[in-house]
Amino acid sequence: MPFGQLARAAAAGKLAAMNTSSTSASDGFLLGIDGGGSGTRVILTDAHGLELARASGGPSGLGLGVKRAWQSIGEACRRAFDAAALPFEWRACSLGCGLAGVNNADWLAAFLAAAPDVRALSIESDAYTTVLGAHGGEPGVVVALGTGSIAASLDEKGVCRISGGYGFPSGDEASGAWLGLRAVVHLQRVLDGRAPEDGWSRELLARTGATDRDSLVVWLCNANQTAYATLAPAVFAFRDHPDAARLLEQAGQEIGKLVAPLDPAGALPIALCGGLAVPYEPFVPAALRERMRAPRADSAAGALELARRAASALSGAAGRAR
Repeated sequence: MPFGQLARAAAAGKLAAMNTSSTSASDGFLLGIDGGGSGTRVILTDAHGLELARASGGPSGLGLGVKRAWQSIGEACRRAFDAAALPFEWRACSLGCGLAGVNNADWLAAFLAAAPDVRALSIESDAYTTVLGAHGGEPGVVVALGTGSIAASLDEKGVCRISGGYGFPSGDEASGAWLGLRAVVHLQRVLDGRAPEDGWSRELLARTGATDRDSLVVWLCNANQTAYATLAPAVFAFRDHPDAARLLEQAGQEIGKLVAPLDPAGALPIALCGGLAVPYEPFVPAALRERMRAPRADSAAGALELARRAASALSGAAGRAR
């Protein structure tokens, strides 16, 4: 995904405030979609930004497959319309999507080719929609910590920069999958007798559904990033275990390394986002904690702003054509 596109989108303005004006179905609807490796979150509003419903669905990160991504997005959107007691029709919808994996040009092209017949569609990385939502379009840094991880910043000119996010298993430092991949090593050692059995190993064993070495090997052969991420809560739950404590300390240092190149002056506010944001707060280096702020909004709200801009551009083009 060319980040020049991100910069142009950011420069278009800060997040528009949701209002309370009424609309008819003929005006269309806006859908802000945040899609990652663990799930999909959707905000549905009318054409003027009045929130109608929120919903969630299965994973829609592109690394898990384009067909699965659109299926999860469609199911989540339908749930939102059901919650609002409205009929669901793609052609009435302007979509803004912040998705994991759009930096892979082939995945993005396949996703676009499979798109339903929507009114308007804008797609950016989930990192961009996260920083857009977290700081309301103003300068700042975010570190998104979920199944995967990535850091992003917006500067005063609206330029978006990215750090990390190279994907599982080589990248995504401090992510749930990163934690799980390292935590399962403790279980392997215990099953071999290289380390004594303890509460942490029993919890990890239960989360994998394995009962012995052979069944764990089967789990490992089938495990993807989502599966490894299911082990992350066990690391936080057993934070007093020496190995888990070292792993969490290492993760905190990795978060600092993700932020450093995005804000060399150490002046921008930082927001941790995603499902692991709160559990990680105590492990972030002290110098970063001093600048940490609660996110103003989430990635789905940032994606909703993309939908608003896409719908506005469509309306403007239609007006010029008259």
